Amino acid sequence: MSGKRVVVGMSGGVDSSVAAYLLKKQGYEVIGVTMQIWQDEKERQLEENGGCCGLDAVEDARRVAAKLEIPYYVMNFKETFRRNVIDYFADAYIAGRTPNPCIACNRYVKWESLLQRSLSIGADYIATGHYARIEKLPNGRYSLRTCASGKKDQTYALYNLTQTQLSKTLMPAGWYEKEEIRKIAEELELPVAHKPDSQDICFVPDGDYASFIEKERGVIFPEGNFVTRDGTVVGRHKGIVHYTVGQRKRLGIALGYPVFVLEICPQTNEVVIGKQEETLIRRVKADRLNFMSVEDLTEPKRVWAKIRYNHKGAWCVAEKTGEDEMLCTFEEPLRGAAPGQALVLYDGEFVLGGGTITGGE
Repeated sequence: MSGKRVVVGMSGGVDSSVAAYLLKKQGYEVIGVTMQIWQDEKERQLEENGGCCGLDAVEDARRVAAKLEIPYYVMNFKETFRRNVIDYFADAYIAGRTPNPCIACNRYVKWESLLQRSLSIGADYIATGHYARIEKLPNGRYSLRTCASGKKDQTYALYNLTQTQLSKTLMPAGWYEKEEIRKIAEELELPVAHKPDSQDICFVPDGDYASFIEKERGVIFPEGNFVTRDGTVVGRHKGIVHYTVGQRKRLGIALGYPVFVLEICPQTNEVVIGKQEETLIRRVKADRLNFMSVEDLTEPKRVWAKIRYNHKGAWCVAEKTGEDEMLCTFEEPLRGAAPGQALVLYDGEFVLGGGTITGGE
């Protein structure tokens, strides 16, 4: 691909660093870019946890670019990130949903904004270090294929990409095992060869989502009642932003048996809890649909589906129930589908499509 220009989103981690090297080796004209998305330079820098948006990420990426002898720039996406990720994140929790900010960031920041900016400066493609593969299918559509390293597969968080975005994206790391990527980095003596992977949401490095949202919105969310399905009050909660459907730990309530969050009701400021068997569902509904390997789901189809990032997946029959609505009926009961999370469908190794969970029963 000599002469083709590609902008590589460099997070300062080992995956995107090796992706840049692999593309240069393949003959691309590679430009490294780090997206500046932190909101307060004094508070958002992540220094030791491998975060993808701190000031240290810029320095790491800059050193890698110098080692690889490629141009490197920092592009400002603060406003886009706040609007499409931080505001979305806070709004969802306040509404009793459980957001996935990485999916929003992928679609609207890392792709929609970075891609348009890159094309405007003459790039042919953008590239990332994600563990996924992009392939053009016989039907002419682009789809994500699960990566060579199943345990690192990141297709779930990328299901919402459009056909245009997929057609203009390269993901070279998806053809390698994680151990192979680190070995390549070691052989190149890259300064990030042994940098740990990012684990937490980048703009909430301490994992305290509730405190972050309260600080963002300048409010303290009031305490309310824990209730059972029949409305019986069994305790007090700390504020609905502290909880998510399916949660068992850190509830601060003892009823003599394990309890789980079944529902969050912002209208009444109640958190509904119950026993484990009450969390089991067979049907999951979703909207905000995006299809990938097919243009649309025209008839019921048996597929493999995941209801959260770490879900191993399960068989279900997926069918459209409206213009932008889908119902998945699972063959075996599964626990707690949290509204706001993604429901992602797989047809073999390829992403069929997905949507945002609205509820389950």
